Amino acid sequence: MIYVAGAGAFGTAMAVTQATAERPVTLMARDSRPMQKSRESPRLPGVTLPDTIRVTDLLETEPDDILLLCVPMQTLSDFLERHQPKASLVACCKGIDLKTGHGPTKIMASHANGPTAILTGPSFASDIASGLPTALTLASSDVSFGETLQHALSTDALRLYLSDDPRGAELGGALKNVIAIACGICMGAKLGESARAALMTRGFAEMQRIAVALGASTETLAGLAGFGDLALTCTSSQSRNFSFGYALGAGTTQPDATTEGRATSRAVVKLAAQHGVDMPIANAVAGMVEGRTSLEDALDALLSRPLGKE
Repeated sequence: MIYVAGAGAFGTAMAVTQATAERPVTLMARDSRPMQKSRESPRLPGVTLPDTIRVTDLLETEPDDILLLCVPMQTLSDFLERHQPKASLVACCKGIDLKTGHGPTKIMASHANGPTAILTGPSFASDIASGLPTALTLASSDVSFGETLQHALSTDALRLYLSDDPRGAELGGALKNVIAIACGICMGAKLGESARAALMTRGFAEMQRIAVALGASTETLAGLAGFGDLALTCTSSQSRNFSFGYALGAGTTQPDATTEGRATSRAVVKLAAQHGVDMPIANAVAGMVEGRTSLEDALDALLSRPLGKE
């Protein structure tokens, strides 16, 4: 049985694509009754849940089950502590826990009964639910476990590429959200496409620096989990992080607790300071997110930096 915890857009999309592949799926929602009745998710309009998806607000997994954790990163630890699942754990959330500075793999490790994995990469929930071709990274330090999951979760349209670097995969998925906010700010403030290209490029360099300092491989960051996800998230208004940044740059932002890059920007600057890693773009984003830095001050800080080599 495949369990999907979290009936937001991505969780619903994963449940739909697995059910379409004729696999038994249970979707866990905080309030399951509306979805049981409508067979739709308010977070993914226009997508009807196949009749084969069981919707529930209970988590009753067994050791042979696969549990896709599609809950927000900042609630992952509490969710696992509360439910103590028996199933094989696969994180589908992107970010860094603000309280601990840990990614999902370390948080899962203290609750898992065996090896864990992370599923990440360039994807929009609507594309997955619609059966459009999508490629993701499935990373686990246990190669045999990863191969089992790869075959269990891949579909005709959803291609999963295996990695043995879960640290790099989770950092790519987390850090690109910070750069996406920066690119959104750039476009919202009408700074131009050239500036966005520069932010993506220099932002990717920041992602690689901190990832290496934290024990990840640059090859992982150059793949779907890093560069691929960065390219998608920094260039589309479908991205919550880009849209949040756009509103911030345009001066029309409203608080949105579901935008993972907000908390991640604050967490990553702490990690960067601890490891002596220079991350000026992440620092600027964190300052604007926290309301302690204006757009003008952030621009001055970035544009007044000494000229250097690539």
